Amino acid sequence: MDAAVHISLKVSELERSVGFYRKLLGEPSKLHLDYAKFVSRDPEIHLALSPGLGHARGRGPLSHLGIRVGSTAEVLRRRAELTERGLRTEMEMGTDCCYARQDKFWVTDPDGNRWEVYTVLRDLQDESAAPAARRAACC
Repeated sequence: MDAAVHISLKVSELERSVGFYRKLLGEPSKLHLDYAKFVSRDPEIHLALSPGLGHARGRGPLSHLGIRVGSTAEVLRRRAELTERGLRTEMEMGTDCCYARQDKFWVTDPDGNRWEVYTVLRDLQDESAAPAARRAACC
């Protein structure tokens, strides 16, 4: 799998936003009451939408940015490269987030924008097994 850019947005009305992005990117690949994911091939983009007001935190609607890679080995390789370049990373292996089990790490840019480099180990149908605080913090 080639690397792909991932963008996660907090939206004020999920249903309205899903309607907009359906027109822009086509049908969502995942659709839940509290989450939608669009995967577009042209252009290649992975867009996640979840309810929430980022504006209330002074951050605008951007939740985080990400780069999806094909394997845990690739996650670890990229982490080693960034650590060698002097960036501080936060590991999260086997975490349940965005209706998927993932291996990932996070880096934060100088303005506080968080980037994740991740791989999806498997899709999940339900996130309810994860504690609410953990689910809220994953994205």
